[in-house]
Amino acid sequence: MSRLPDLGAYLREQRENAQLSLRQLAEIAGISNPYLSQIERGLKKPSAEILQQIAKGLEVSAESLYVRAGILDERVLSHGDSAAAPDVLSAIAVDPDLTDRQRAVLVEIYQSFVGPKERRSGTAPQPSGKRKATQKEN
Repeated sequence: MSRLPDLGAYLREQRENAQLSLRQLAEIAGISNPYLSQIERGLKKPSAEILQQIAKGLEVSAESLYVRAGILDERVLSHGDSAAAPDVLSAIAVDPDLTDRQRAVLVEIYQSFVGPKERRSGTAPQPSGKRKATQKEN
């Protein structure tokens, strides 16, 4: 597979293909013209929410922008590989209904349960046996 162009160059290419000026795309995406320019020049790294707005303006998939920005692993988008099913953190990163603050809180809560690093073993955690009895068990 050939190396993907960096995010800024890709955004500029897509914007030019859509025959949109920097100012037009910024207005459609609801972001400032200088901020979009900085993203295209690689000076700023946009959040997932901003990438989603830009994707809508360019009429491209937000997921493709997430991959180029390093937010989402390209393997997650591969449908043929069952081992590459989206993990919890990737699902949080690409959920269009979450704000950046909600994403941060969800990641923090998730990591408080499983630890700061994603589980690499792929196995479910085993119950400790110290769980409180639920009302149904009483």
